Amino acid sequence: MNLLNNELLDSFIRIQKALYSLMKEDADRAGLTVVQLKAMYKIHRSPNTGLRELAASLKLTNSTMSGVVDRLVSSGLLEREISTADRRAITLKLTEDGEQKLQEATGDDSTFTKRIMEITKMDPEDKDHLLRIHQQIMTILTTKEENHS
Repeated sequence: MNLLNNELLDSFIRIQKALYSLMKEDADRAGLTVVQLKAMYKIHRSPNTGLRELAASLKLTNSTMSGVVDRLVSSGLLEREISTADRRAITLKLTEDGEQKLQEATGDDSTFTKRIMEITKMDPEDKDHLLRIHQQIMTILTTKEENHS
């Protein structure tokens, strides 16, 4: 099988590009980058997240994430707070402006949200079948091969 001409791989790439394009459209409309939008969404879902946790969840380096956070703080969309659990730790929280900006990007005008909602309306059996197949693929992709020597 020629890996470069693999219709399954091509399908995954097309879906990933389509999702990114929809996110970019929403981010652009709100005056954000896709990474900023993703960071704001993650922080909204898990307030008081630390920089390392945020970087890990977005699969970015700490230094890259730090730059993104700095720009969001400078824009007044994010604030750093000293953790109540550990006074040495800094946690991140959306400001009121940040919450409004996130709503602007992901609310009623969001193409991404509209399309995802359409996907959730798929036939329940089709969704269950797709999720089972995705789980099989994830198992194949994430299972480490054992050394049999």
